[in-house]
Amino acid sequence: MVQAYILIQTEVGKASTVADTISKIAGVIQAEDVTGPYDVIVRAQADTVDELGRMVVAKVQQVDGITRTLTCPVVHL
Repeated sequence: MVQAYILIQTEVGKASTVADTISKIAGVIQAEDVTGPYDVIVRAQADTVDELGRMVVAKVQQVDGITRTLTCPVVHL
């Protein structure tokens, strides 16, 4: 199982709507709007890195109002 944080920048005023929409995507554990350089932080999981990448590109990035994403895989050292 691969988990990652997805840091999202949105259009002004869209953070809450983006977080709500993303929270309904399969594989998303949590989606919250936050303050700072990013507007939404998502925790997601998938069986493989490839599957996680497909989720981000095909589902998360297609949500209306998103301007940029940064995916940070969780590592266990």
